[in-house]
Amino acid sequence: MAEIVDREQRNPRLRPRQRVVQAASGRGGMAYARHGLAVYATPAVASRGRFHDEPACPTRNPFQRDRDRILHSTAFRRLTYKTQVFIAHEGDHYRTRLTHTLEVAQIARTMARQLGLDEDLAEALALAHDLGHPPFGHAGERALNDCLTAYGGFDHNAQSLKVVTELERKYARFDGLNLTWETLEGLVKHNGPLLGRRSAGPTGTAGRRRQLPAAIRCYDARHALELAQFASAEAQIAALADDIAYNNHDIDDGLRAGLIEIDDLREIALTRRFVTEVEETYGSLAEPRVIYEVNRRMIAAMVADVVGETRRRIAVLAPGSVAAVRSARQPVVAFSGAMAGEIAELRKFLFASVYRHTQVMRVMQQAEAIVRDLFDRFLQSPDALPQGWSAAVRDDSGASARAVRIADFVAGMTDRYAIEQHRRLFDATPDLR
Repeated sequence: MAEIVDREQRNPRLRPRQRVVQAASGRGGMAYARHGLAVYATPAVASRGRFHDEPACPTRNPFQRDRDRILHSTAFRRLTYKTQVFIAHEGDHYRTRLTHTLEVAQIARTMARQLGLDEDLAEALALAHDLGHPPFGHAGERALNDCLTAYGGFDHNAQSLKVVTELERKYARFDGLNLTWETLEGLVKHNGPLLGRRSAGPTGTAGRRRQLPAAIRCYDARHALELAQFASAEAQIAALADDIAYNNHDIDDGLRAGLIEIDDLREIALTRRFVTEVEETYGSLAEPRVIYEVNRRMIAAMVADVVGETRRRIAVLAPGSVAAVRSARQPVVAFSGAMAGEIAELRKFLFASVYRHTQVMRVMQQAEAIVRDLFDRFLQSPDALPQGWSAAVRDDSGASARAVRIADFVAGMTDRYAIEQHRRLFDATPDLR
């Protein structure tokens, strides 16, 4: 007991929950370590540290500090005006990249708490997962990938790593945010290992070999992120929280936009179950209430499914540490087979009825044209860039370096800044409506 009291005195910022020393078979049959987390969790007290050594923060543990650095970053603020599915000016109530990110963080914390994982690490990863997204959502990503075909392509996950290790430039001693190894690892590998062969990634998709994006390859060469292994369970949680958030809010936004109707949801096994449940419970309701009731039940069901399936996998694997999670042959965090099948059907429906709807595609094609126009103009005329960027492009040696730097600039744009720049540089700019 004296050891525990002494540890609390040395680290008073520990939450009361973390001060509890639980037996080897704690809540839900899971083993808990002395820091109050499951033995397979990633405790902040055992972090591998940062690339640039820094004094410890007197008020926050390392993962809390990472979370706060992400929240205060310029890239995070820009998410306010970056598209999720619908262009921000199309309506005040559609999700933006920022509100999507906040929903992912809430779901990630909930699941992490249920599973005895480090909530701060899960939240930091959820908040950072889309920092590299360009303007106009996946339309902007497609456009930049096409522009960089000859130079290795564009990947928003790799760009997120680049943002937090290089492009954020506010600290006196280093570029980037100097996040912990665990946060960088999770940011890069939350969808599964990037090297070698694995049976599946966290979302249940088969692993496959592909060329590593240059940003990941270059960073790994100087600060190895163990790319052939899975990331921590907290990173796997963040990946599935992303799936849960967008599958649900894209239904809401699609209904709000009039692209789909409540009756369409009766044709999908997963949504039909909850539409029926709401109707049997409440009878006739106004459509906004039906939508919300269906969404909240679906989110709760998906979260419960992940927690249940993860507990089952943990019981089989019996990982004694986060190292065992990383070296496992499959992810420890996953949907059950039944839920994964229902979600696959839902995704197919959303793809056909929302993401590929003629109204959405028309706007996204115009958005892609804006991104391509900007990239081409800056590549041909670097002086059209802001002064600091234009000087850097002129100093770059080689076409590849110049193209990648211009892509960094364009990827950092918000939707409205991209439109503004296009209007400045071109005679006609699409209205995106």
